[in-house]
Amino acid sequence: MMQEEILHFPNLKTVLMVENVLKEAEEPLSKNEIKRRLPAKVMHQTLNIILEYLEASGKIMSGSKGIIWIFNENPKFKKMLERSVLVK
Repeated sequence: MMQEEILHFPNLKTVLMVENVLKEAEEPLSKNEIKRRLPAKVMHQTLNIILEYLEASGKIMSGSKGIIWIFNENPKFKKMLERSVLVK
């Protein structure tokens, strides 16, 4: 977690809003673009906490061009991965 003092922790509704914006994006988004696309205002520190959590959980990736959703929820994809790891 971040070393600075956290003034406001995000609630589940806010985390889900950020996830939906990133899932629907077809290209990497900057933090400012994420905030612009959100249906409700979010404090910058709160957005940073959410993005840090999503990156640590393997759902997003940050790069020089922005932030993009990488998590695949497709059950067929999960089974294929499991089989490929077991086959070695």
